[in-house]
Amino acid sequence: MQYINTTYRRTGTRWDSRYTSSLIQAETPASATSNSTLFAPHPLYLALGSDDKQRHAAYRALFRTQLDKEAIDDIRLALNQNQPLGNNRFYAKIEKLTGERREAKPRGRPRVPRDDNPDATHRQGKLEV
Repeated sequence: MQYINTTYRRTGTRWDSRYTSSLIQAETPASATSNSTLFAPHPLYLALGSDDKQRHAAYRALFRTQLDKEAIDDIRLALNQNQPLGNNRFYAKIEKLTGERREAKPRGRPRVPRDDNPDATHRQGKLEV
């Protein structure tokens, strides 16, 4: 792996950051990517046409439109920060379900409040023998 990282000016493992995902609210423009399931056709897909040929054509038409730059930037930011994408109500629901806040936490270790009292127990003192 060191050879590949040096040669291609990369860092980390081979599959590092290769596969990412983010939760997307259904009513956003980006939700066009989540209209199918893994095992059976979704009822909305079946409603696109009366036969497979019509459904395929209608489904392909969903992806012909281009997203505006702002929507693409929002999707990229959500993926890079591993954050959900949606409105404030959606964020509140996700925070309530997961018990975690949506905003990215500040980097680093939390600061310990400094106490100017020399008798404080959390400070290093002299070793008494």
